[in-house]
Amino acid sequence: MIHRAMRMLLNLLFSLFVAYLAMVLLVYLGQSRLVYFPDKQLSNTPAMFGLDYSSMSIVTADGETLHGWWVPVPDATGTVLFFHGNAGNISHRINYLTMFKRLGYNTLLFDYRGYGQSSGAPSESGTYLDAQAAWQYLTVTQKIAPEQIVLFGESLGGAMAAWLAAREKPGLLALASTFTSVSDLATQIYPFLPVRWINRFEYNTLGSLQSVTCPVFIAHSPQDEIVPFQHGQRLFQAASGAKQFLTLQGGHNNGFVFMQPVWQKALGTFMDEHLKSPTD
Repeated sequence: MIHRAMRMLLNLLFSLFVAYLAMVLLVYLGQSRLVYFPDKQLSNTPAMFGLDYSSMSIVTADGETLHGWWVPVPDATGTVLFFHGNAGNISHRINYLTMFKRLGYNTLLFDYRGYGQSSGAPSESGTYLDAQAAWQYLTVTQKIAPEQIVLFGESLGGAMAAWLAAREKPGLLALASTFTSVSDLATQIYPFLPVRWINRFEYNTLGSLQSVTCPVFIAHSPQDEIVPFQHGQRLFQAASGAKQFLTLQGGHNNGFVFMQPVWQKALGTFMDEHLKSPTD
């Protein structure tokens, strides 16, 4: 009887172990679907919000074509290169275009490969090429001085913005609700998985910040249910030089809505104070 019970227990443990390994394998193979949530359909355009804009096609170093919107303003204080989060597409970020126009900044809002009308499929190395292509468009095609460019990234886009800021010389870097790294975030979300062994994505924002020399603005909410508040705090601690931290209120996707007047004023003031003017 005891041997039979032991055999049943061992069979149960073996079944649970096999099920666990199967789950780990599924997560490993399907990581891309856990990181990227692209929407190919554009829901609206800047024209629907009364904004003058141009649709842009930007070719990457590996031959993909990125779609974006260029929204200029007269006598602009500077230019914002905007990196959106991991879900949707640029048509879900038009409120940022109106905000930056109100602050007196040109904006380039573009979709990564696989998002919206951009070709290809997203990958970490690919999105870095996308970031470089957008930077080249502003500095080479539009002939905008690097020190006049603000790199603004929300959530996953913050990792790309920080990566680019560590390799170029922008005037300023702004991170909104951004994580320290995919590994750090995934470890908190999936504590029951060997994340650091199976993870194929880095997006190491914290590592990039160690090489960033421009002023840094970071905004994060203690109520963020997707990226814990401590990620923003750690990023702020890692930033050197001129920097500012703004504590938001609300969830990951609505904190900026609840506090729009406050954070818009804080970000605008920080950019105006630390971005070099065209005559400097």
